[in-house]
Amino acid sequence: MTPQQSAPSAPPRVRSTTILCVRIGNAVAIGGDGQVSLGDTVLKGNARKIRRLAGGKVLAGFAGGTADAFTLFELFENKLDQYGNLTRAAVELAKDWRSDRRLRRLEAMLGVADKAKTLLVSGSGDVVEPEDGVLALGSGGGYARAAARALLAESKLGAADVVRRSLEIAAEICVYTNAEIVIDSLESGS
Repeated sequence: MTPQQSAPSAPPRVRSTTILCVRIGNAVAIGGDGQVSLGDTVLKGNARKIRRLAGGKVLAGFAGGTADAFTLFELFENKLDQYGNLTRAAVELAKDWRSDRRLRRLEAMLGVADKAKTLLVSGSGDVVEPEDGVLALGSGGGYARAAARALLAESKLGAADVVRRSLEIAAEICVYTNAEIVIDSLESGS
């Protein structure tokens, strides 16, 4: 390559999503921001990245490619229907995701929760339950997780309030996170 030639540039990386799930006592809440970015351009500011699955019994949020995430939501819901158990469905999805040639190309991560468990599911075969009840995904996930941990240690806020405030803090710091926040929650009594 001569000095005048430049290396071929990679396509702009889609950056999007901050998803946060917090479990406190008998309540679990999941929230996500609305920003989808391509390179240094905001493509959309009000994307909805969380869903209720399994007749409203499971909360799910995604980080990564949108089309990939919708595929994973559908596959995960099928596994929930087949196995009726969050952990088993997550393990079976992770096994398929890692071993199936078509699915291996999907670039997303899922955070899922029911009244009893919160799990991270990834394409590398990971199914991880956070030890502190806080799960964060995406570009601003580290900021949201840090804010949530601080709020949990220093306040009496409920799960949904911790999620909202933590995502607001992440939006103030991370250029790939905005304050168009959507939150959903479950309580073990509901």
